[in-house]
Amino acid sequence: MAVVTGNSGVVKFCTVGGTLGAIGEVRTFSIEETADTVETTAMGDTFRKYLKTFTTGTVSVDAIWDNDSAASGQDDFDVGTSLEFDIYPTGETTGESYSGTGIVTSKSINASYDGLVEASFSLQITTAVAVG
Repeated sequence: MAVVTGNSGVVKFCTVGGTLGAIGEVRTFSIEETADTVETTAMGDTFRKYLKTFTTGTVSVDAIWDNDSAASGQDDFDVGTSLEFDIYPTGETTGESYSGTGIVTSKSINASYDGLVEASFSLQITTAVAVG
C-alpha cells in the first residue's frame, strides 16, 4: 500500500436525485463505519464468540464557510435533508471512492475574532457504503 496525502481529496454531495457537485473549501472529512455485534458465547466455550448484526456509519466534513453557498454546495446541508455523497480521498482520478446516501444530522458555523468562519457538517449514513 502506498502512503498518500489528503490534499487532493474531493468531496461531492447533492440532494437525492440531483447532480453531484464538489463541496468548496473542504479542510477535512471522515467516513466512519461500525458494526454491532451480539455475543453467542455458551457454556463450555473458552473464547467469547460474536455475530455481526447491524452496520452503521457517519460522514463528517469540515470546511471554510463560504457565504456564496450556492457555488460552494454548502447550502445543501440543511439538518434533516437526505443527501447523496461521493468521496475521493486521493482525488477523482486515483484510488478508491466511497459513495452512499445519508441524512444531515448536524450543521455548525463557527467564528472567532482572529480566524476564519468555519463550518462543520455531519451525516448519518442510511445505505451501505459502496467502494469504487
